[in-house]
Amino acid sequence: MTPVATLLLAEYSALKAEQAARIGHRDQLVYAMLTAVAAIATVAVSAARAELLLVLPLASVAIGWTFLVNDHMITAIGRYLRDDLGPHLALAAGDADAVLGWEFDHIADRRRRSRKRYQLAVDLSVFCLPPLVALGVVLATAFSPATLTAGLVEMAAVAVLARQIIAYADLKRPTHDPLTITQGATSSAKNPAAPCHPTPCTEHEVTPS
Repeated sequence: MTPVATLLLAEYSALKAEQAARIGHRDQLVYAMLTAVAAIATVAVSAARAELLLVLPLASVAIGWTFLVNDHMITAIGRYLRDDLGPHLALAAGDADAVLGWEFDHIADRRRRSRKRYQLAVDLSVFCLPPLVALGVVLATAFSPATLTAGLVEMAAVAVLARQIIAYADLKRPTHDPLTITQGATSSAKNPAAPCHPTPCTEHEVTPS
């Protein structure tokens, strides 16, 4: 094994370890959000103070944004492995079919787009629906100028979060396969002026789902 191949494999191992860690952390944030909803709702009901529900949108935006950042980095790592690191590993191995097959195979699933739509619906239901319901309850049962102002600000923040979740949902179909990428990398290797950046394929990486 050449020194370059060794370095590439080390980079691959480090990125896969980071990706796996981020997947675990991202999934824990879903449980954290559900726990926050239950805890805040319980406190508000026990104290008979609907305005306490204004805490929920703040928690939702904080947890949801952290979820989104991790999800984006998971996707970015997967894209980098396919589009940048993969071609160089294929050149080192001399066989495109033997390199990073899973990185391409799991995003080529014909049911991927429908699965992504369901995942988007789940993400919006977990991170955006509860705070909107909470704001509706507050404005309906504890209306005041203060709660109205706070509610409008928090509603705007939740709307921004929802828009970002939709923007990063990655519902597009991948546009190329390993052979296409490797051929692009080979061309770039022969012509240094040509950057090794084939058309990016998209992926909303989920817990491998």
